[in-house]
Amino acid sequence: MEYLMIIVRTIVTIVVIALVAHFANDRLVKHFEGKPHMAFRLQLIQLGGVLFAILALILFLPLDGELRGQLLSLYGIVISATIALSSTTLVGNVMAGIMLKTIKSCRPGYYITVGDHFGRVTTMDLLHTEMQTEERDLTTLPNLYVVSNPLRVMRTSGTVLFVELSLGYDVSRHEIERLLISAATETGLESPFVQIRELGDFSVTYRISGLLTEVNRLLDKRRELRSRTMDALHTAGIEIVSPTFMNTRNFDTNEKFIPEVEAVVESVDNGASTDALVFDKAEEAESVTKLREMLEAAQERIKVCRESAADTSKPDSASAATSEIEVLERKVERLTALIDRKEAKISEE
Repeated sequence: MEYLMIIVRTIVTIVVIALVAHFANDRLVKHFEGKPHMAFRLQLIQLGGVLFAILALILFLPLDGELRGQLLSLYGIVISATIALSSTTLVGNVMAGIMLKTIKSCRPGYYITVGDHFGRVTTMDLLHTEMQTEERDLTTLPNLYVVSNPLRVMRTSGTVLFVELSLGYDVSRHEIERLLISAATETGLESPFVQIRELGDFSVTYRISGLLTEVNRLLDKRRELRSRTMDALHTAGIEIVSPTFMNTRNFDTNEKFIPEVEAVVESVDNGASTDALVFDKAEEAESVTKLREMLEAAQERIKVCRESAADTSKPDSASAATSEIEVLERKVERLTALIDRKEAKISEE
């Protein structure tokens, strides 16, 4: 009879803990439903819930004191060993994800380079970081890989855009610099400058660089800089001989290998941004992040205004604060609705 009671108590304990865990998980999932940006927090809570459920089983199962102590010691050893071996296990990605969230080196919408991978961040999760590449594909990188390799983040204030090419020694350096700086200026780059990168056996390697402040137009501006550089040099009658110019046919020594053009014609631009097409999901994720920052700022401002409205010693200030609260609350409603629509769109992709 005693063994039967132990079995019944064991089954009841397991069922109760399982039902509580299931109910809590359902409530969590419903609470975070339609909020992709909160996926990281949801996964952390779920992980903590699993660990807590295991601990509750050990504490509430009908076990004798010695066995319970041994199980608790084993539980602690397993957790410690898992953390210690986290560099090569699944927990490593969790720890790396927490680290990325803590140092906040990047966020959705940022251009990053990790190893051989380049693109814009779309999602930062507990286990992985997702980026959108120049081919519009989505690449998933384990967080452990991200923190184990040099992470280069493009600054939102601007990045240096450049084109490198080789030109002959027979062309004046001053003329080349003038043409290259003109091409960079027409592209819209700020503070353009020219560097002589190498004095080769057969050619000189130049690099034209400039500050691109519109980082969201990286692909468009890179294409435009290359196009304008070619047009400027060809129009001036200068041959581009990079990377190596070799000719085994007999030609007149005065002949130059330049495309025949009557005039430089501007490339047809249909107004569509290459970056918007390629990095569409990344741009949506970035816009959601910015909207959420605006929402948090408005909510903080509402708290401040409510404190002012509660101050009866200054009726004029209280009245102004009350009016501002009404405006801010409408703003919060609009921002919340807009964020929900954008997040729903992102989750469908």
